[in-house]
Amino acid sequence: MDPILLLEMVGAAIVAALLYTIIGVAPGTDETAVLAPVTLVLVLMGVEPVVVLTFFISAIVAKKLTDSVPVAVAGIPGGVMATPMVEHALILKRHGVPDLSIRKMASGSVIGTLVAIPTSLLLAHALIPVANVIKDYANPLFFVGAVALALMCKNRWLAIVSIIPFAVLIQGLRHLYWGLGIVPEDKTVFVSFFLGITIGPVILMLFELLNGEKRRTLKRYPNKTITLHKGKQKTGFPNPFTILSKRELGASAFSSLMGSFTFMMSPVGMTIFLGEMVASRIKDPVKKATMAISSMDALTNATYIAGTLIPLIALGIPLSPMAIGPANALFNAPPVFTVDHNMHDVLSSSDFIWASVIGALVALVITYFIIVKYAEQICAFIFKRIPHEALLGLFFSLVLLLAFMDAGWINIAGVFLIGIVAGQLHRWGVNYGVQFMVLYAAPWIISQLIGF
Repeated sequence: MDPILLLEMVGAAIVAALLYTIIGVAPGTDETAVLAPVTLVLVLMGVEPVVVLTFFISAIVAKKLTDSVPVAVAGIPGGVMATPMVEHALILKRHGVPDLSIRKMASGSVIGTLVAIPTSLLLAHALIPVANVIKDYANPLFFVGAVALALMCKNRWLAIVSIIPFAVLIQGLRHLYWGLGIVPEDKTVFVSFFLGITIGPVILMLFELLNGEKRRTLKRYPNKTITLHKGKQKTGFPNPFTILSKRELGASAFSSLMGSFTFMMSPVGMTIFLGEMVASRIKDPVKKATMAISSMDALTNATYIAGTLIPLIALGIPLSPMAIGPANALFNAPPVFTVDHNMHDVLSSSDFIWASVIGALVALVITYFIIVKYAEQICAFIFKRIPHEALLGLFFSLVLLLAFMDAGWINIAGVFLIGIVAGQLHRWGVNYGVQFMVLYAAPWIISQLIGF
């Protein structure tokens, strides 16, 4: 490994850890919305692929370490994946131990990372011999994945019925651009449609605010008072192996292992299922809550790491909710990466190992220490000084810029249309995973419909 490149990787990991330590604490920051645009920009800027991967691994570890902090101190999830932990964190808060909640969740994240990195690397290499067979059936697999994820949605029949109309919308816009000569026929608009789905709920909400009748019916709330409980300060570097009990360590390791092997499943679904399962027989409410949140946080880290590394190393196609969501730019970011030529093709096995280890270790050392020691102070600063709307505005402006770069002014209207439909589907219970799978499967779905 070139020493200069190694320094760049360490620097990228440090920047990602610090940046997403702040972003992760901000309440309501959806993982896909805050990870995908930044990663995409780095890829399009021409940053070395191994440096981008190091940045991304550090970012997801830091994000998953920190998005549980607002859950513990204020009962507000920092991201979608932290939502299942709210109930258990509130139990600990009511018992006056929010500091315990933070330490347990952060320590669970450490265990999840330490288990997921080697497991993902080994499992990925085990799948390489059958990779070509899987890739030959990639398009129908995306469709099958969309149906499978739709069946896991809370409104499963709506999700299934929406697959074909959403595919028609996506391909219809592409053919419109080709027909008008806005983009050449050998180019497929993808990135901006992907980002339109990502911020679909934001686009839908902004358009609703333009409706005077709707706006007048919205509820008005006074300024909310959020109480932050002061935790006990700990001296020295926190040790996750002493913070977690032996039973919690075992449950966290087991959940992480299962999360790695089920990388193609819905991360939220697996988090709820396994988290509740490992804590179901515990009667004491505090012990049950700490068992649940530590294993859940371990599982979320594992699913994010495995869902990125296994498809990236073994397949080169994004066959997991994580890969088609936050990590999508590592697989498909035209013109730098395409589904047929991406990080899978340009990085060696040693590159993947170095990037994963450096990214994860840097994030663990920096973010874990900061979160366990100063979580309450950071959370108070974020809540007071950094508006959630400012972060959303930043990422929204990035989406508009990339939409214009993809296909000009008309594509901004196209992205708005995609966003409105995607946002409404998301509100109705059709999750991102289904919509992203349809985005990939749309050409195949339409070709099959025409074939009939």
